[in-house]
Amino acid sequence: MYRIYIVEDDVKIRTILKKTLEKYGLEALTATGFKELMPELIEYDPHLVLLDINLPYYDGYYWCRQIRARSNLPIIFLSARSGEMDQVMAIEHGGDDYITKPIRLELLIAKVKGVLRRAYGEYAKQMNEAYEKTSELSLNMVEAAGLRLDLGRNELHFQGSLVTLTQNEQLLARCLLERYASIVSREKLLECLWNDTQFVDDNTLTVNVTRLRKKLEEIGLPHAIVTVRGQGYRLDAEDPGRLGTAP
Repeated sequence: MYRIYIVEDDVKIRTILKKTLEKYGLEALTATGFKELMPELIEYDPHLVLLDINLPYYDGYYWCRQIRARSNLPIIFLSARSGEMDQVMAIEHGGDDYITKPIRLELLIAKVKGVLRRAYGEYAKQMNEAYEKTSELSLNMVEAAGLRLDLGRNELHFQGSLVTLTQNEQLLARCLLERYASIVSREKLLECLWNDTQFVDDNTLTVNVTRLRKKLEEIGLPHAIVTVRGQGYRLDAEDPGRLGTAP
């Protein structure tokens, strides 16, 4: 049974979240204190964290950074803030997804199941089976034009520099690298990231592309992801003078 750790200071909301998750066959634990979460989180060892942004003592961004310092377990942010920049900040701090309040419970369950499936379940299994059909090199690496994606270490290498990727960033980078220099539609990228896109809004892809662009910039490729208006994106590390536009 998958374990979900709920970090939400509103008693009514966290009670509803816990009951809803348990109704759908998931185990749920609510945080008992907000000054120091890590000991309880480490002891509970959850598969996924539902993390509110506005918390006592330290905000959700702080706790996301603390979790990311030791684990890549999936994190879904919860917030009454609905602005695009808030969602961008959540993804940039290491979140895997973002749900705005008031929370639609059917959307919550769909996103939780989608993230769990991608990280641990059938989708992850399908990816592993696909890897096993390839050679040992392609099992661990995807390469194009000097860019090398290490799937085992979640690292992206270019000309002696490397950057560590989150799970979503790795999936997005792989999708673009495997279709290097070709246009990849937004629909295909959403499919690569979430498989079931029924409850995924288009803005979620935008913030993930922005996040990957920042990682590419860290290894000297600030314009490698090129926006092709009305069609999608393509990865082009060989033409640094061709500027990408905003997602």
